[in-house]
Amino acid sequence: MKNYMLILILLLATTACASAEDSEDYSNDEIRTLLPFDAIPAITDPQFVSAGAAKLDADAPVIGVTFNGESHAYSLYLLNGHEIVNDVVGGMNIATTW
Repeated sequence: MKNYMLILILLLATTACASAEDSEDYSNDEIRTLLPFDAIPAITDPQFVSAGAAKLDADAPVIGVTFNGESHAYSLYLLNGHEIVNDVVGGMNIATTW
């Protein structure tokens, strides 16, 4: 709960610092790319295990998706390194992003 409060306070402080006077035009700034194109590979053929075999803490963050009675969960720890999972859930093609 403390983390959420800290994030909320930082968000409010950042928003309060932005003002109408700070309206510089950045449209001509160069876009800098830190990683080469396609440097973070998507998971395109995810393999699943039961919740008990997942080796995650009980409070580990996941993104859960359910379609047509089928459910899949994607570990945020895993998504930190991939950012996208292309999957089929309940007969529907989905992309889960983080």
